[in-house]
Amino acid sequence: MKTNIGSANLPWKSAWITGAGRGIGAELSRLLCRHGVTVYGSARSTEQLAQLQQELASSSGAFIPVPVDIGDLDRLQQQFKRWDQQGIMPELVVLNAGTHDAFLASDFSAQRCKALLDINLQGTINCLDPVLYRYLHRDGENNIAKRLTVEQEVSGSRGHIAVVASVAGYRGLPTAAAYGAGKAALINLCEALRLDLQGSGVKLQLINPGFVRTPLTEQNDFVMPALMEADEAARRIVKGLLSQRFEIVFPRRFVYLLKLFRLLPYGCYFSLIKRITGG
Repeated sequence: MKTNIGSANLPWKSAWITGAGRGIGAELSRLLCRHGVTVYGSARSTEQLAQLQQELASSSGAFIPVPVDIGDLDRLQQQFKRWDQQGIMPELVVLNAGTHDAFLASDFSAQRCKALLDINLQGTINCLDPVLYRYLHRDGENNIAKRLTVEQEVSGSRGHIAVVASVAGYRGLPTAAAYGAGKAALINLCEALRLDLQGSGVKLQLINPGFVRTPLTEQNDFVMPALMEADEAARRIVKGLLSQRFEIVFPRRFVYLLKLFRLLPYGCYFSLIKRITGG
């Protein structure tokens, strides 16, 4: 059953989406554009962004390619300075860019871990740096110190940020030492920032998807339970963004099962995962 988000215009006039070239990022860009949102889409591949811009040319919104490598903080800062000069600051920011490299302990290397963490963890941190600064220091003031009405607080009146992590960050999984570590760090990062941002008017949400059919998951050589199509994942994300929930998860039954795994003692957990994965 497809999630319905209705036909009304969404509350954001503009959004910045990283990892917009394919998978969830591309589907989210399509959905927002078709609901009248101007989407600034980022990816390292200019070709993917150009194709998406052409596809969405007749949408009620607009798709504007912003090719940038989130691993390069200097380039990101330069992009935001250009936006400052143009009077642009997206109301919604979805930090979705990420990659995966599955490897066993026998293939473990610092280089492989760093390459993955530089994108999945440090790349997200690089994006948060200019975004949080601008959301929190609009009009030259420290907006964390300013008192807000309840309506301003829950609506994200000074900005809305969503960070895409993964259920792989809940507990350790086979071949995911680096990937899971990065996602677990993102979850902890968002939990801490959520507390720090209380009263600021900046709305922060965490997105933890289960298995979604994307070019990355197509590389998996195992059965993926409750596999979801990327367009449905995008609809679930938008529905979650419209809510006041901190964590947006899907598919819920599968994710709630994984949440229960976090309560198991290590002996039970390791035995269970070994049986499930055939290890």
